[in-house]
Amino acid sequence: MTTKDDEKRYRALLLLQSRSAFSADVYPYWDTFRSKLQSRNSYQRGIGLMLLAENRMEAALDEYLELLHDEKTITIRHCIQGLGKIAAEKPHLAGRIAARLVCFDPMGVRESMRKSILLDILRVLCSIKVRHQTAEIEGFIAKALTGGVLDKGSKGEIENLLQQA
Repeated sequence: MTTKDDEKRYRALLLLQSRSAFSADVYPYWDTFRSKLQSRNSYQRGIGLMLLAENRMEAALDEYLELLHDEKTITIRHCIQGLGKIAAEKPHLAGRIAARLVCFDPMGVRESMRKSILLDILRVLCSIKVRHQTAEIEGFIAKALTGGVLDKGSKGEIENLLQQA
């Protein structure tokens, strides 16, 4: 995954993600995936996030959660989206994940990405809320729905997710 050819890298990523979901034979490379979280290259950090989300997470969850504060918003989005997968596959980690997400301040990212990041967080929290309901999750969702970041359509999407829960 260190080749400069984006087409090859992307296909390799998709193959590894798929393989990780069905087989343990990628586990010997887990430390390699984990080391990508510390890469200077945001694309490599994103690859690490996506591959770790498919694998055993307990040992790397704290490192993974640190990327909620990455300098690149796309890496933050990959992190949040991966956390949704992790919480669904490993419900015992949902409380730790939710606790970090409700502390995230979307106003700390550039304005053009706030809505996307907030929606990513809300989608994850809505799925976690089904099994792990807390006052903090409720408060974060309520604040997001009454704040000025989301438009009417986005609020409707979140309200629908809440009704399905």
